[in-house]
Amino acid sequence: MLGLLGYMITWNTYGSWKPGDERGYVDRQGQALQGNEGIFQISTERQKYPTVKLNKQEKRIAEQIIQNESQKIGHKIIALAVCTNHVHLLAETHQETIENLIGRYKSITTRAFWECGRKGRIWAKGFDKRFCYSIKELNARIAYVKKHNEENFV
Repeated sequence: MLGLLGYMITWNTYGSWKPGDERGYVDRQGQALQGNEGIFQISTERQKYPTVKLNKQEKRIAEQIIQNESQKIGHKIIALAVCTNHVHLLAETHQETIENLIGRYKSITTRAFWECGRKGRIWAKGFDKRFCYSIKELNARIAYVKKHNEENFV
């Protein structure tokens, strides 16, 4: 049995995957739930800012900033895909917690977007994490992120 080889983190843009979403969603306790139209409607009514969809330039900016910051702090990124409404980051473990790392990446990309003129919140709260304990799991996640990158620029 191998130890933890890495993890894939996914976070969404603001408003792009709200509680109650028909695709399913995760509650604050981390429990996966099926879509619920009533909860989705309430989430939509409570949304304070417009739903964020990143354009090509913003996707490239976010990717470059995340890569630069990861190099600066020694966080080895194995694969990265910045999509219109979410980010997939596959990385090796680091001395900083996952929560701190993702908070850092969200914060620095948000500041960059604000400097470029985008207003309001950019990222939804929280993120999803998937751990890779085998080469097979790691390779599957690499292929998954690579597929998202290829679809990004079609």
